[in-house]
Amino acid sequence: MGHHQLDELDGKILKMIVGNARIPFLEVARECNVSGAAIHQRIQKLTALGVIKGSEFIIDNTKVGYETCAYMGLFLKTPGQFPTVTEALKQIPEVVECHYTTGQYDLFIKIYAKNNQHLLSIIHNKLQPLGLARTESLISFKEAFKRQIPIDLEEEDDY
Repeated sequence: MGHHQLDELDGKILKMIVGNARIPFLEVARECNVSGAAIHQRIQKLTALGVIKGSEFIIDNTKVGYETCAYMGLFLKTPGQFPTVTEALKQIPEVVECHYTTGQYDLFIKIYAKNNQHLLSIIHNKLQPLGLARTESLISFKEAFKRQIPIDLEEEDDY
């Protein structure tokens, strides 16, 4: 989990592609005043370093019938359950994120369900059989915003 030294060109490229993952490399090259080949090489380098983890199409969950978004804190019975529970959660397609956390929850997950009844079914039929101590649910009414971490290559003295 290392921090990689990125230069000004890397930062400019990242800012452009985060804003539009489908932007043509030649357009990035023109904006950065370098060749298309240079952009291609930089993208390959950033991908090899793990700075860029691919590109994706984002599906609007409501447009495909998943109207309920819920966050759920999971309490495990024993710490030894972490590997088996996380593997089992990977098999539940409605669970789209899973995080190890500090604080009151052992794991924190994000779930998309078709509606509240479907969410209840997921809890009863897919989560409870995992042998959890208990769960705590929070339903999201609406996503206010979502964004990528800002790309700022300036060194900060605050930390």
